[in-house]
Amino acid sequence: MNHFTGFLKRGILTLLFLIFLVSGQPPAHGFDGQNPSKSQKVLMTNLAGLAAITVWGTANWDYFSSSPATGSEGWFSENTKEGGADKWGHFYFSYGLSHLLAGTFEDWGYSTEKSARLGALSSFAMMGYMELGDAFSDYGFSHEDMIMNLLGSAAGYFLYSHPSLSEKINFRIEYIPEFDRADVFTDYENMKFVMALKLNGFESIQDSFARHFELQLGYYTRGYSRDGDRERNIYLGIGLSLPEIFSGLSMPKISKFFTYFQAPYTYIPLEKDLND
Repeated sequence: MNHFTGFLKRGILTLLFLIFLVSGQPPAHGFDGQNPSKSQKVLMTNLAGLAAITVWGTANWDYFSSSPATGSEGWFSENTKEGGADKWGHFYFSYGLSHLLAGTFEDWGYSTEKSARLGALSSFAMMGYMELGDAFSDYGFSHEDMIMNLLGSAAGYFLYSHPSLSEKINFRIEYIPEFDRADVFTDYENMKFVMALKLNGFESIQDSFARHFELQLGYYTRGYSRDGDRERNIYLGIGLSLPEIFSGLSMPKISKFFTYFQAPYTYIPLEKDLND
């Protein structure tokens, strides 16, 4: 009966989280009953994000189920819980969230620089709140996670506010789900984290065929979340630059998608298992 109740609770709270995502636009009226100002929209967006994190964390990460705890999880060594993949997860999600929010704020009329700053600060606030929630769960508060949140948000600010640099460097995630876990955000067993150097970002290459390619540096772990031989893999690769290819085909939305998501099987890697 307790198992069924827990399953039902998770299902209901997950449904509420999805409702938050679908209806994520700020209310049509501000605090004074008038159309909300830009600053009110930013505040309401942050409050909605914190509420969504509370719902998801309670449903999937057992927030508020234990007394607060803190400790060191380590970084990228073989004997850490996820082999460091979780640390790159914090970096990537902080980075990606900062760009998502910055793009939204820029659409509301903020300058590129201020949108980047507000996006990075909002991202760090939300991811920091998530880590505080972890303190009241079996995960515990991790200062390593907070540092990676800070670095991801800072990278998000720097690249968003320097478009010429973001044309050269992308941070991405590759994810091939097996659909056997409800919480996709911590399914590190099926993720890879990638930094891509796009050759089309360099003026001397933009008119050559080489602009369709990019160099990649990737990291992923296997066997940590599930029983099996543990691997910590790093790779150097050369791959197709899908953002450039789809941009050349006048498909800007698809090009934008592949700026943040790495398509599997579109690169040739030279891999090294650090556990060997």
